[in-house]
Amino acid sequence: MPAIVERPAQRYVAERATVTIPEFPRIADRLPPLIGTLAARGVALAGAPFFRYRVLHPGMRFTVEAGVPVDGGFEPEDPVFTGELPAGRYVLDTYVGAPDGLAAATASVLEWGAAEGIEWDRTAGPDGEEWGCRLEVLRSNPREVPDPAQWVTDLLFRIAG
Repeated sequence: MPAIVERPAQRYVAERATVTIPEFPRIADRLPPLIGTLAARGVALAGAPFFRYRVLHPGMRFTVEAGVPVDGGFEPEDPVFTGELPAGRYVLDTYVGAPDGLAAATASVLEWGAAEGIEWDRTAGPDGEEWGCRLEVLRSNPREVPDPAQWVTDLLFRIAG
């Protein structure tokens, strides 16, 4: 069952792309080189990697960031950039399973929120639904947990206000 949690602001580095579901590996595959670059430069990770959904476009297209939380200063080179996940109240739900089940897990969280009267941090924008902060936090390292059915992903959706 989802829970409401408080989260502090968190600095991160990321790359961004607009993709469809079949194109999602194009952004997902950016995480390993991003983590490798940080490690090579001695930048410590401050948490698990994530996907941040910025805009949900019509036609099942998404503007999404592949990001990694970091502490301290790091000035990346394009196309990598720095950002900050906003502090606030979030709905947290943990999903265990392969990525193909994430859409249903997300729908379940959104339905739960609607039933609870939760107002999400999202607005209608010119290109689609813009989210203040909507995350899939990747708690499992596929190198350590090779079976996708065992992967753990935290779904975090920022609450308005």
